[in-house]
Formats: sequence, C-alpha cells, structure tokens
Amino acid sequence: MLNLELEIIYQDDYYVAINKPNGLPVHKSSYIGNVENYALQWLRNQIGQKVYPCHRLDSKTSGVLLFALNPEANKAMQELFMENKVQKKYLAIVRGHTEETGIIDYPLTNENGKTQEALTHYKTLSQAEINIPSGKFETSRYSLVEVSPQTGRMHQIRKHFAHILHPIIGDRPHGCNKQNRIFKEKFGLSVMLLHASEITFLHPFLNTEIKIKANAPSEFSRISKLLELNFM
Repeated sequence: MLNLELEIIYQDDYYVAINKPNGLPVHKSSYIGNVENYALQWLRNQIGQKVYPCHRLDSKTSGVLLFALNPEANKAMQELFMENKVQKKYLAIVRGHTEETGIIDYPLTNENGKTQEALTHYKTLSQAEINIPSGKFETSRYSLVEVSPQTGRMHQIRKHFAHILHPIIGDRPHGCNKQNRIFKEKFGLSVMLLHASEITFLHPFLNTEIKIKANAPSEFSRISKLLELNFM
C-alpha cells in the first residue's frame, strides 16, 4: 500500500474534508473491484481516528470529499445531502463549444435498473479552438464549464455531458474515444478532467455557512493552459 499524505482542506470537531486526487476510490466496493488504496483508509490512518464518508465521488474525479468524524455528524450531513441542502460545484473540460448556460434534464438508470430523475445546471467559463483535426472538421473545440448538479446520481455529470454530445475529456467509458486518444498521444493526459471544486452547506452543529474549496489538480491546470482556457 502507498503511503501518501492527503491534502486536508477543512477540519473541525465534526467534519474533515480532503482534496481527493484522481484515481483514488472513496472506499472499498464491489463496483470498483479489489483495490489496495482508498481515501477512507488513508485519511483514517493520517488523522488517527475513524471517519465516515458523507457522500460519493467517482474514483476518477478529483476534488472536495467530505467525511464526518462521528456517526451523529454523519447522519446530520447525510440528511442535508438528501434534502438537497448542499450546493456542489464542479469544473470540467468538455469537447465542443457549450451554450453560455444550460440545464440538462435527463433521467438516468442506476445499477439496479431503476430510472431516476437527474438534473444538472452548467455555465460556460471559457472556450478554445486548436489546430488539431477532429473528424470532418479541421480544428477541435473545447469548453471549460462550471457544473452544479441538483441531483446526485451515479456518474450523473459524465453521463449528462455525453448525452448533450459534449463528453468530458479523459472520461471512459462515457467520453469520446477519439478525443481521449488525441489527448493521450499529443498531451500525455491519462486522467479525467472533472474536478469537484466546491461545496457549501449550513453546518448542522455550528449553524454557520461553510464553503469548502479545492484547487484543481496539476493535470487539469496544465491542460487548461495548453488549450488557453481561462481557468479562473
């Protein structure tokens, strides 16, 4: 097992949040198979106490991941998530030029075959066009978007942007294989460009608004600069 230190970006007597790196699962699960390293174990060992994950984040997605420090705090935060009282923001680099703002209202089917409502809001922060042929086009276009999912379905953002034909760069299996190959061969990219940048909630015990931000990983920043996307 690797012995790396997680970046803690928030901590109080009830909660602790990390900036999860790409490729690190939150915890053991049958969905991701047998993995040796996961955030729950790393954080527990790092701070020397048991932690409880308050929400899910894809292993391929980087960014804000919140844990509770006791069962009571976990229950309170789970209720906030279920009541849609936690505001989440993500950053993503996608294929094509997206609309200035948009709402993706498209039901998704979960792993048990149940169809659920799913709603995602987004706004375009920056756009780029580079001289790399793409299909019948002489150039390739990309957008940096800020995403606010209103629901929390599995792979919701990934599936929703694929649905509107603006797949996230580096996403497998929901993304574009041709684009993923271009980014791997020309830019050496091996991660997905989706980052959980911020969560905001009213603290259940301190009764104050908490806003937790996570800086994007180096690969996200590097590709943004290469594409001349206005990152911030």
